[in-house]
Amino acid sequence: MIFKDRKNAGILLASKLLRYRGDDSVVYALPRGGVVVGAEIAKILNTPLDVAIAKKVGHPFNPEYAVCAVSENGDIACDKEIEESIDENWLKNTIDRAKKEVLLRRQSYSKIKSPISAEGKIVILVDDGIATGLTMKAAIKWIKSQKPEKIVVAVPIIPKETAEELEKEVDEVVALDIPEQFLGAIGAYYIDFSQVMDNEVEKLLSEKYE
Repeated sequence: MIFKDRKNAGILLASKLLRYRGDDSVVYALPRGGVVVGAEIAKILNTPLDVAIAKKVGHPFNPEYAVCAVSENGDIACDKEIEESIDENWLKNTIDRAKKEVLLRRQSYSKIKSPISAEGKIVILVDDGIATGLTMKAAIKWIKSQKPEKIVVAVPIIPKETAEELEKEVDEVVALDIPEQFLGAIGAYYIDFSQVMDNEVEKLLSEKYE
């Protein structure tokens, strides 16, 4: 399945989430691209929008390949097999830098919108797509620490193997396409997958959805 852009993907994905419309639901989107998708879902569901910030830690020889991911309360999700093959000091220092970057991003976004507590809420965790799932796993850990009623991961595209892994971590995984043969990059499923800038995220967070 190919999506026109992130807005198109968000509108299509919202149609599979209509049962969660209401005051008890909150959309938490992973910046930056996930916020564009999440904003469309929040509009259609008449639901608040917030961010779940997690940062990927790339492999030292291939930065696009995730080794670990860090959430904003310091929770870490790692690919254990790859983690063991990497220099321990390098990984520790890189994770520490990632933690600082995540906190700075939260401080920046909090100037636009105060964080929403997930306690007792139906949480819809949104991104523009998932490949390995490490960033989402870090975000899930952060959300779980707030004791929500339910966690739903909602994405346009996710490989079958990754979807099966995440189904063990949350109450439900909702996706528009769950291919057995993943094309290797989320952008391959979009006609327009242009970079999303912080000012666009801030604009979307400043809008009212409920």
